[in-house]
Amino acid sequence: MSGRVYLDWNATAPLRPEARAAMIAAMDVVGNPSSVHAEGRAAKGVIERAREEIAAAFGATGGRIVFTSGATEAAALALAGRGLHAAPIEHPCVLAHVTADLPVDGQGQVHPTDPAVTALQWANSETGILQSPPPGVAVVDFVQAFGKLPIAFDWTGARMGLLSAHKIGGPKGVGALVLAEGEEVAPLLRGGGQELGSRAGTENVVGIAGFAAAAKAAAEDLARGVWEEVAERRDRLEEMLRDAAPEAIVIGADAPRLPNTLALAVPGWKGETQVMQMDLAGFAVSAGSACSSGKVRRSAVLSAMGFDEVTAASAIRISLGPATREEEIAAFARAWSLGYKRWRERGAKRTGQGAAGPASVRHDRQDVTAAPGGVGERKEATR
Repeated sequence: MSGRVYLDWNATAPLRPEARAAMIAAMDVVGNPSSVHAEGRAAKGVIERAREEIAAAFGATGGRIVFTSGATEAAALALAGRGLHAAPIEHPCVLAHVTADLPVDGQGQVHPTDPAVTALQWANSETGILQSPPPGVAVVDFVQAFGKLPIAFDWTGARMGLLSAHKIGGPKGVGALVLAEGEEVAPLLRGGGQELGSRAGTENVVGIAGFAAAAKAAAEDLARGVWEEVAERRDRLEEMLRDAAPEAIVIGADAPRLPNTLALAVPGWKGETQVMQMDLAGFAVSAGSACSSGKVRRSAVLSAMGFDEVTAASAIRISLGPATREEEIAAFARAWSLGYKRWRERGAKRTGQGAAGPASVRHDRQDVTAAPGGVGERKEATR
């Protein structure tokens, strides 16, 4: 197989052709959406149609959508100065505005006691583990779940929700804050009073048009069962990698997960090393969240779940999409298995051991138990 294989859809999804076409069309809309003449009204019409299409795709017909430059700005708009609480597994753009003191168990689950002062993700970007946000939760991060799971904002009971266009095949640099009926936020950007006074600044008409087209296409994918097929491919890949490396830990294997996400750790084989080796072999994967200025570091999410330092530094994330083909996952499994074999052989040479090499300590996913306080603790069984 020639060419590169993209397996980092949780970082960003490839631009959908529907989004590209909508953006090209919007480029020819000349007016400023705040102007009252015909050209301005045409630009405003693009935005309002997009607002309606995204609301329909997200099941947010009873709320209001505020367009932003992305989910990071939406998080700041929703969270700044509110004094909310969250778990340390949240995305960095949420953690920057909350007190991260909620416990996490070994299966990555958070159980807030006061939803009204809680910010909670629906799906973790690194592990794919899903939460079940209770009704009335203050802010829900829907970024990874939207477009992959059947969710309607109106029935979640959330007061505010975060969305990002480029996670569903829209353009980078545009997102939204979704507000339940009656919910208001204080603007961070003040000036012309755009977005009904919630966010000043001329709207990104082109990006918003692409966002709406991607949201509509994503809803159609869900209706066709596309992501069920992705889940089947993910499960086959998981089986191939576990067959190649019996001591590999599948993060969240016994928890509900996104249909496309496989987080895997071979304790001692550093995640950054795996990412670089796979990149050289022609495969794009990651070692965690893409929002850390290109840095590769030990996963704070896995540390919060109770994994030891070595394991937390050994994880990679493989995230598939609807365009991922069977031959691509098979090729990745072969390349990864070869890298694993070489790592084992190098370890065996260093230690003077036999074929078992450095991985004589086996970590099983069944060894995750709940420690006092709800944080997972990892046990080890030597074989």
